[in-house]
Amino acid sequence: MIIPVILSGGAGTRLWPLSRELYPKQLLPLVGEQTMLQDTVLRLNGLAGLGAPLVVCNDAHRFMVAEQLRQVGQAAERVILEPLGRNTAPAVAVAALQATADGADPLLLVLPADHVIRDAAALCAAIEGGVPAAEDGALLTFGIVPTAPETGYGYIRAGAPQRSAHPPAPAIFDVAEFVEKPDLATAETYVAGGDYYWNSGMFLFRASTYLAELETHAPQMLAACRQAWQGRVADLDFTRLDAVAFASCPANSIDYAVMEKTARAAVIPLAAGWSDVGSWAALWEVGVEEGSGNVCQGDVVEVDCANSYLYGGSRLVAGIGLQDVVVVETADAVLVAAKDRVQDVKRVVERLKEQQREEYLLHKRVNRPWGAYEGLDTGDGYLVKRITVTPGASLSLQRHQHRAEHWVVVRGVAEVTCENVVQTLSANQSIYIPLGDKHRLANPGDTILEIIEVQTGAILSEDDIERFDDVYGR
Repeated sequence: MIIPVILSGGAGTRLWPLSRELYPKQLLPLVGEQTMLQDTVLRLNGLAGLGAPLVVCNDAHRFMVAEQLRQVGQAAERVILEPLGRNTAPAVAVAALQATADGADPLLLVLPADHVIRDAAALCAAIEGGVPAAEDGALLTFGIVPTAPETGYGYIRAGAPQRSAHPPAPAIFDVAEFVEKPDLATAETYVAGGDYYWNSGMFLFRASTYLAELETHAPQMLAACRQAWQGRVADLDFTRLDAVAFASCPANSIDYAVMEKTARAAVIPLAAGWSDVGSWAALWEVGVEEGSGNVCQGDVVEVDCANSYLYGGSRLVAGIGLQDVVVVETADAVLVAAKDRVQDVKRVVERLKEQQREEYLLHKRVNRPWGAYEGLDTGDGYLVKRITVTPGASLSLQRHQHRAEHWVVVRGVAEVTCENVVQTLSANQSIYIPLGDKHRLANPGDTILEIIEVQTGAILSEDDIERFDDVYGR
């Protein structure tokens, strides 16, 4: 059996302002109708012997991950929550421990959740072709056939072939070496030589083989992961690792911890329209051109623009005479950048953090397991939000020390609990929640509940929530 291990722990700040720390790129529909996480799972449909995926993600993203998988009928076997990021090697280690917990020893197909692959059939063919070698103990990585002398990727140099390529089986080579991101002249020699491939960060190997190699080459890491796994706690459909043990784990990638040291590393060349979408320029490269080299998404009008990426998220974006420019508009931020400077987006994010501005962290619309809220207006002593609650969902039983709230039902039916008194409100009805009163909002109906919330008080912060009961375990 092949168990997909989907790595969804990244923050994705290189695609700010669309991607935010609490809403990273893998959870966004950047290149189609589905999010990148959903595409990662769906492109494996039809792969023989495929089991339910294991997803490793950031604790803050857990409900969005679970909901997005549910939306495409791809519920994960288990979502493992990382207390903090420790790079890919520990993430895969805890997934391997999960996969072998019942005595099984499946193949693990390790896939980052934020990659674009245009030719899913080519990927599946390469995976199926690599199964025999992985079952025999090889640690396989998929090397992308380079289409240009790219300086933003690491490379893998292929060594001797492990066996002849007889279609449909792919060629499999020993890994001669992993090399760091090269300068342009070096990258040109790599591409011309024909035996170098981009390092994709995708792998196929037996769970036990990976754990054995980790024991040999990074025993301290494996010991910490075992301790974190043994101290795990079930929380709904999630597995929470022991935070103290996981924090003691060294942070390292699979490449550095295992692949560069093992004698079992092998590479399968893959030409499948792959991109890690690491910048707005990369997203422009994989986008659908609309003439003159422009890629436009959302409500966009362009006049005499060329080789530009224009994104309208919440309103009309009009571009005139732009060339090699990226324009990205969201409800609370606009990015305008030269296409060859988009790697510096991270400097903007760093400044926002230094200034303690929330725009680096989240959007105006914030998703919650029960629905979402969106800030509409704020001023001295007041804050106005639009809150939507999905059918059958409820917020926690809570109270606030610094604010009172006034709720007006816009549509749907609201069940409001305030100091043990339960009321049902419909459209155009309202209720006042005094400061310090325990209260809960629920949607007992079968349609979306939408309310307008007006907060008043000296401190208006999401930190001012004291929870007494919460179905989501927060």
